Amino acid sequence: MSLHPTVERVTARIIERSRHTRGDYLRRMDEARAQSPARTPARLALSCGNLAHGFAASGEDKPALRGGHAGNIGIVTAYNDMLSAHQPLEQYPNLIRAAARAAGGSAQVAGGVPAMCDGVTQGRAGMELSLFSRDTIALATAVALSHDMFDAALLMGVCDKIVPGLLIGALSFGHLPVVFVPAGPMTTGLSNRDKAAVRQRYAEGRATREELLEAEARSYHGAGTCTFYGTANSNQMLMEVMGLHMPGTAFVNPGTPLRDALTVAATEQALRITALGDDYRPLAHTVDEKAIVNAMVGLAATGGSTNHAIHLVAIARAAGIAIDWDDLDALSRVTPLLARIYPNGSADVNHFHAAGGLGFAIGELIGAGLLHPDIACVHGGDLRQQAMEPWLDDLALRWRAPPATSLDPSVLRGVAMPFDAEGGLRRLAGNLGRAVVKVSAVAPAHRSITAPARVFDSQDAVLDAFRAGTLEGDFVCVVRGQGPRANGMPELHKLTPTLGVLQDRGQRIALLTDGRMSGASGKVLAAIHVTPEAIDGGALARLRDGDRVRIDADAGTFDAQVDAAEWRAREPARTIDRSSRTGMGRELFGLMRANAGTAEQGACSLFVTLHEDAQVEVA
Repeated sequence: MSLHPTVERVTARIIERSRHTRGDYLRRMDEARAQSPARTPARLALSCGNLAHGFAASGEDKPALRGGHAGNIGIVTAYNDMLSAHQPLEQYPNLIRAAARAAGGSAQVAGGVPAMCDGVTQGRAGMELSLFSRDTIALATAVALSHDMFDAALLMGVCDKIVPGLLIGALSFGHLPVVFVPAGPMTTGLSNRDKAAVRQRYAEGRATREELLEAEARSYHGAGTCTFYGTANSNQMLMEVMGLHMPGTAFVNPGTPLRDALTVAATEQALRITALGDDYRPLAHTVDEKAIVNAMVGLAATGGSTNHAIHLVAIARAAGIAIDWDDLDALSRVTPLLARIYPNGSADVNHFHAAGGLGFAIGELIGAGLLHPDIACVHGGDLRQQAMEPWLDDLALRWRAPPATSLDPSVLRGVAMPFDAEGGLRRLAGNLGRAVVKVSAVAPAHRSITAPARVFDSQDAVLDAFRAGTLEGDFVCVVRGQGPRANGMPELHKLTPTLGVLQDRGQRIALLTDGRMSGASGKVLAAIHVTPEAIDGGALARLRDGDRVRIDADAGTFDAQVDAAEWRAREPARTIDRSSRTGMGRELFGLMRANAGTAEQGACSLFVTLHEDAQVEVA
């Protein structure tokens, strides 16, 4: 099957747009390759003292590291035992070290990165550190790998900002082969739909706190990733379609023999694809323009998290690739929606995986010409082999073809009979700026609205109005001052149950914000990531209560229906809440807020250029 013309056209324009930045990136990676790893006899860049420090505590791996002839893997881990998704990673380093020794190499934990949970910080002050934790993780990854002792890296992380941060950091070491090693989802507990129903009843005062806590505890009940299709599980999908996992790794449950076998296989493969062997596969050449296009198509086809409208831009930028929301919109409009996973349906990722999962979906998208199959996947083949399904033949890990047809069409479908002819994401543009909207969970009848604005400067102010009974009639709920430069762009997911209650009462409503919503955004139309943000004089700062606002997700437009002369004459409202600049560590992140790019630039604080006159410019 030839490539779909839109995929071909978008890929070509990304390549052309990125020609200079991508060329510069690849040149830098080639230079790094010529100088690394510094411990090998061919380089001897590390002094004897440097090298002795590097293997002093390595025990039985010391001879291999001292000789410098065998491959050495750097492990970067997001392990902590508070978060269910990362708790299983505790024992991975021991397993990886043993597997590396058996394969004739070695492995060392190069460093750890923080892993915060948006589920714990949702609606709290700590959520204002969430987005910038991605940048912190990227920095920590770079620090871990900067010892220059490694021939390859295994990156261990799963959730929200962790995987994008690990990847952004590792791309500065793109001369190294890199394999992602996840932990997998927890087993299914209380259904996500039943959990959401209790949340909504609680928002209305019809369920007690104890009932709510019981529902949440039965849903989030053990080790592994949350089972809804939020940012964490969207991360795992992206790693598959970009070829950064061993095939079929994403949704295998933790604590199983198959999961351990996949971790061993990732270790063995990392050693095979170093520059010491004959199948060198550096990260810089795995994450290319085609892999980034695959990521955007996979996101659209599965109804993935809106957070990746930000993260993918930042990841691409770290690889010297320039993408924007027009690219995402164009691809989404030609990509069929193949999955119904909560919040876009009632099933969870375990159900999706059992129905045929990513292997089936990847095969269908390749067959339709919507994915680039010819990317340099870390497993040694191309994307066609990425679709293979892992299984254990006694104790031997093997791969087989995924199901030829979906095993549950209520959860997963092929391109011939999709849930929707178009994917889950849209770009909006108009006199309010540019924004992103996720439509995969929004009924067609709710995808457009014209209604008066109700303007708030925090999500707590919205909830206060709801409790006071003043959110009546149809309206567009505007929550401004929530962008990356204002307060770190927190998710506003705390509003989801409340807005759902209002919509269920028959009111026509929508959310409009320069903040984020989350991977769990659902049935209420939400125009998010509005740029320019209000603090930078964006149009949301000009909106007033009662202004008529039109949002049309299908047409890709959003506008304030205000007389043009009046609109131009309005002074932007002051939207800075200085109380959000301190407390819960927020005072330490002022540098990141000040240097953050726009949401469409990835809301990233890392890409700055220091000119000769010492002026710092966001790239």
